[in-house]
Amino acid sequence: MIVRRRAVTAVSAVSALLLAAGCSAGGGNTPRSGNSVSSSGSAPGASAPGSSASGQGAEQTPPATGSVRVVRTVAADLKSPWGLAPLPDGGLLVSDRDGGTITRIDDKSGRKTLLGTVPGVSAAGEGGLLGIALSPDYASDHLVYAYFTTDSDNRIARMLYDTKKPAGEQLGAPNTVFKGIPKGMIHNGGRIAFGPDRMLYAGTGESGDRGLSQDRKSLGGKILRMTPEGEPAPGNPFGNSVVYSYGHRNVQGLAWDDKQRLFASEFGQDTWDEVNAIKPSDNYGWPVAEGKSSDTRFHNPIAQWHTDEASPSGIAYAEGSLWMAGLRGQRLWRIPLKGTEASAPPQAFLKGSYGRLRTVVSAGGNKLWLTTSNTDGRGKPSKTDDRILELEVS
Repeated sequence: MIVRRRAVTAVSAVSALLLAAGCSAGGGNTPRSGNSVSSSGSAPGASAPGSSASGQGAEQTPPATGSVRVVRTVAADLKSPWGLAPLPDGGLLVSDRDGGTITRIDDKSGRKTLLGTVPGVSAAGEGGLLGIALSPDYASDHLVYAYFTTDSDNRIARMLYDTKKPAGEQLGAPNTVFKGIPKGMIHNGGRIAFGPDRMLYAGTGESGDRGLSQDRKSLGGKILRMTPEGEPAPGNPFGNSVVYSYGHRNVQGLAWDDKQRLFASEFGQDTWDEVNAIKPSDNYGWPVAEGKSSDTRFHNPIAQWHTDEASPSGIAYAEGSLWMAGLRGQRLWRIPLKGTEASAPPQAFLKGSYGRLRTVVSAGGNKLWLTTSNTDGRGKPSKTDDRILELEVS
């Protein structure tokens, strides 16, 4: 059941986005750590048609191979970091999945300021305080959105980030804007992001119940699109529904390219992880298909990996490529793009150097922020601390 608070504000009609996305699977591995190094390799990728071919011939194609340089460790000794949101005036907000807290990191000094604990977070299994995102009107409203697991569901709430409290900067009480997303010990999804259209997108998992992915009435195994108030966004493909695409297993990465096309990463089960170009209303196959399929009912991924090479979570777009963080694969993948297709085989960096990699976001230009996730996926910490890295990529 979906419950929403607050009526939707007037929203202008939104033109259809050109979209592209991907999915992949994975589990937990014993994490490893290492020194700051750059490394590279490649693996086969599978291409699929994008949602639109218009203008692709005029688009520049990035080089087949790229590079990654670790500039520095921004912050260390973090506890189960999951979501990451750069602030417009500098600094980073990071969510602690297991502790349910949000902390501000000074991106110059690494100093940590605890802003508060989100009430009602249940961190059992793969659930907890997951993705975070800033309001598209953050400069004026200072609202922070969070996706988190409770005792009964996964939901999205927003909180006022007050930087002028007498007692110091802190988060206000959460106001739930959307709830009723299925929860489980596994496959809770959790990535949220505001798109170029100023709508809120959420990647969900099927919570271990495979049948939910093909059920368009269920919120599990979907990409959702809603207004900032939690109402179905104008132009959604299934009428008065927040469902945007379906047939997903566990979506934890969302990113748009410079042409406003959406891509998503997805955990597979035993065979193929995926990155997909997302097209509204399309069916991405799970549980009937995992990875590429000859079944024309399903939208094929633009790239796929064996699950021990990826188990992807966050993705970001920079320098003409998607950059995808791998958990079990313990590496950062580069997927160069031409339109909504991969223009060359994916390339791997940082293999095993920092253990499991969770979230990657753009830091502007050719810079990325990257978080590690050296917790075993069930809340058990490893001997390796978690950190935020600054990367320079090409």
